Amino acid sequence: MGMKIREHQTPGYERVVFGDDEAAGYHGIIAVHSTALGPAVGGTRLWHYATPEAALNDALRLARGMTYKNALAGLPFGGGKSVLLAGDGVADRQALFRAHGRLIESLNGSYITAEDVGTSPADMEFILQETRYVGGLASRSGDPSPHTARGVFRAMQSAARLRWGSDSLAGKRVAIQGCGHVGQHLARELQRAGAGLLLSDVDDKRASALAREVGGELVPPAKIYSAAAEVFAPCALGGILNDDTIASLRAEIVCGAANNQLLEPRHGEMLRDRGILYVPDYAANAGGVINGCCRELLGWSVEKTVAKIEAIYSTIDEIFALAEREKIGSHVAADRLAEGIFAAAPARSSAPTR
Repeated sequence: MGMKIREHQTPGYERVVFGDDEAAGYHGIIAVHSTALGPAVGGTRLWHYATPEAALNDALRLARGMTYKNALAGLPFGGGKSVLLAGDGVADRQALFRAHGRLIESLNGSYITAEDVGTSPADMEFILQETRYVGGLASRSGDPSPHTARGVFRAMQSAARLRWGSDSLAGKRVAIQGCGHVGQHLARELQRAGAGLLLSDVDDKRASALAREVGGELVPPAKIYSAAAEVFAPCALGGILNDDTIASLRAEIVCGAANNQLLEPRHGEMLRDRGILYVPDYAANAGGVINGCCRELLGWSVEKTVAKIEAIYSTIDEIFALAEREKIGSHVAADRLAEGIFAAAPARSSAPTR
């Protein structure tokens, strides 16, 4: 029977496709938000979603975020995202990701994927068997996690300088929510910088192992928001900054790797009203996509790519400066900077809509 593909018309998005391949156990969605700056780039997420509607909503939010992330990072790429519905588990990863590769191939190069939550460089190698529109390969740029973590660390330094007059994080306590690949690398960066660490994860064993390694203190997941820390670093899933959690925060800075941290835009204003410095997630967590795009798609050297990741510090400076001048939230300032890049782009296709 093979792959069944159906289009889903979505206002503000260039293309949204559903793919189903029962023999491979494959049910996936690819959302292309914009190709105004170039082919849409964004990772493939494998997750257990409660409903297909929840998966679609996640794909749409993440795809839009990638458009803004790539623009603000100065990359000649648009934004897209894939989500795969894990269901009760994956029986055959090779069959699953080869099926995903066939759906990507059907988009004729308008979308290029890489790894994301629930996927790995090894999975990308399976996709490569069906399409060349894939990055994050183990044989090329490899695991993006340490590069994402490095960018978040640099963003955190920028925020620290604005808040405390120095970008040193020595002696500051950082509460990390999520001890996956990026959270682990961020914890190591912070340990080397002399920060104290509070660690939380839904996987107790993973959090405990990291705590032993970096000398961190374990905090139950429900209490991480109210933990006594100067910095809160969300490094798990999105939508975690909401009415309840923001009211509980004791941190002065929020800076982490998770995508779509604000449940709604108004929560950025809520953070501002509380005097909490918020580093827009897609500006902070761009290190991984910078590494993959620059190394694999643009052919940059390691040294040039590393320098661009380090420059996330300056991007955060620019966001905060605009926010202060215009008396707006940092999340609004980041969007304005990205949208200025869209406006200046040569006409390729319709500009992304909010």
